[in-house]
Amino acid sequence: MKETVLKFVDGHERDMFALLEDMVRIQSGTHNKKGVDRLCNLIRKRVEIPSLRCRVIKAQEFGDHFVVSTRACETSEKQILVTGHLDTVFPADTAFRNYREDDIYAYGPGVIDMKGGLVTGIYMIEALNHMGMLGNIPITFVFNSDEEIGSPTSRNIIEQEARRSAFAFVLECGGIDGEIVTGRKGKLGASLTVNGQAGHAAFAGHQKPSAIVALSHKILELEALNSRESGWKVNVGTITGGTTPNSVAAQAMASVDVRFDHAGETDKLKACIETIARNVTVPGTSTTINWTSERPPMPQTWGNKTLYHLAAEQARSLGMEPREAYRSGVSDANFIANQGVPVIDGLGPEGDKDHSEDEYMIKDSLPRRTKLFILLILESWRLYRHEKRFIHI
Repeated sequence: MKETVLKFVDGHERDMFALLEDMVRIQSGTHNKKGVDRLCNLIRKRVEIPSLRCRVIKAQEFGDHFVVSTRACETSEKQILVTGHLDTVFPADTAFRNYREDDIYAYGPGVIDMKGGLVTGIYMIEALNHMGMLGNIPITFVFNSDEEIGSPTSRNIIEQEARRSAFAFVLECGGIDGEIVTGRKGKLGASLTVNGQAGHAAFAGHQKPSAIVALSHKILELEALNSRESGWKVNVGTITGGTTPNSVAAQAMASVDVRFDHAGETDKLKACIETIARNVTVPGTSTTINWTSERPPMPQTWGNKTLYHLAAEQARSLGMEPREAYRSGVSDANFIANQGVPVIDGLGPEGDKDHSEDEYMIKDSLPRRTKLFILLILESWRLYRHEKRFIHI
């Protein structure tokens, strides 16, 4: 069976990169619904085969979601869940939209975050179909369209499928040193709006009610929440405010990103930030806070580590040296883990510089990681079916 998998992937390596190029050249920034839907349709046409049940879940504001399930899901009590997102962080008007390769790397928007992972997942489906095994393994693959902004319209879909799953795999990019992710921090997103009182700067008193001055105090207090001991990571990422240099700012806004390790810290962090928002350091100003996103942590559970060790065994059999990783960045694996389902992430091809115009993939990692993922699917289901090793914990 292993030799069949290796031969299949080796025989389709150039086709995999052709598919990757087709995907990368489709501009699929989260807010570009037409582009995301084009990518969704490309994948749909690729995987619509009799062994699969395919559903397009329409979305109004963002791209459509695409859910693929093998026929075995209809009769099996539990399934394997796989997820991968269609969207990228790059806006529709970005100039970063081409694809290129050299001998070692492939470059382009989303090449590892995460269109490379989508290629890995699609070739897992095609390999199992080629082997005549696709109909025997209950697999559901969720291609969602809005992960980069917190999965607001796909979270319920993912969580619903997670509750039906024995375990799950997420195809975000692997680390450049072979890392596979067993845990992630949680995330909170917030927007602070400070309201002051407009006036002519030349006639303002010493204690002018400037929204910008008030926000400056709050930014320092927010950044002071960073702590090595607690693991909290707080970042004020954008600020706006004011109108002209000679006007007292009537309004100023800041966006805040927070990362943390434990689910029980959510309320504590919110309380700290809300206290900072309420505290009036500049008379005549007031602040409101809007919580814009939230993802629970993905703890490094026994189930996750069991899946990792199984993946590591398969990786070593392919001559790879995997490493276990805990990431500050979040993914849809956070939502899956919150349902009590064992999950590992970072199973896509390896690369770096995602979310930038220097994003790249290590080319030989695409076929390597695809082989690993196919073997992991086969072995994990065999063990679960015979030994029930991946029960919810």
